[in-house]
Amino acid sequence: MRIIRYQQDDKVYMGVIMEDGSAYQLPDPDFLSLVARAEAGGVQPSELIKSSLSVLTKLEQPVQDLKLLVPIVAPEVWAAGVTYERSREARNAEVQSTGPVSISYYDKVYEAERPEIFFKSSAARTRGPNEHVCIRNDSSWQVPEPELGLVIGANGHILGYTIGNDMSCRDIEGENPLYLPQAKVWRNSCAIGPAIRLADTVEDPYRFTITCRIYRDDKLMTEGSASTGQLKRRYDELVSYLLRDNLIFDGTVLLTGTCIVPPDHFTLQAGDRIEIEISGIGTLVNEVIPA
Repeated sequence: MRIIRYQQDDKVYMGVIMEDGSAYQLPDPDFLSLVARAEAGGVQPSELIKSSLSVLTKLEQPVQDLKLLVPIVAPEVWAAGVTYERSREARNAEVQSTGPVSISYYDKVYEAERPEIFFKSSAARTRGPNEHVCIRNDSSWQVPEPELGLVIGANGHILGYTIGNDMSCRDIEGENPLYLPQAKVWRNSCAIGPAIRLADTVEDPYRFTITCRIYRDDKLMTEGSASTGQLKRRYDELVSYLLRDNLIFDGTVLLTGTCIVPPDHFTLQAGDRIEIEISGIGTLVNEVIPA
């Protein structure tokens, strides 16, 4: 069961896509209102929706024809790094490109008790389905990072799962780890969507399959797949560190790291189309433009 947010006739609505593909308009103004209404009734959000299905308006327009928006206007998006072995390998390759090292800080982060967590985006910087994401003008090695996103409450409770694109400048980060904010945060450097999979409908969140495809002039340039089962750290572990002595807002999104890295010779160009698909959630599509 997936929650979407869409625009129709200059108005914004919430909707739900059922397991059979049918879609209905929800009365709630946003995702958090749905969650609050379910909590007030002492039921899970999916149970609330199922019990109300007979009075909901069925959408006649196919979901793929709707103007989808970010499924939640996240007040903040945070991200975890080096949570997969493949990510550690890629980060080490970035460091090696600036000179030989015996052991890198990324090896230390991967094995450390404390995970790497950094601020990624604000609501104003975050893009939704079919919106443009940007590449920096001062970087020559840029890639998307396809990630599972956790939609969490202020108490750290995982409310749902979405797709995130943590755009990254590999050359800037590889040159100096203290440049991480500039390697990760700039205008429209993050995208989430197209839906939120309700957490109470997911039997095992470590069985999601993530696939990333990048097209240039409608030609597939690179493709990769991975499973969240390859994640080294648990979701509750990442969330617990994010909450340590920190103020978190309802609807915050925490990206959980990437296990898909394009070949080292590849860099994004203006006009590229990025497609990130996660089983049971959908496909997030964004076109690339200069910042």
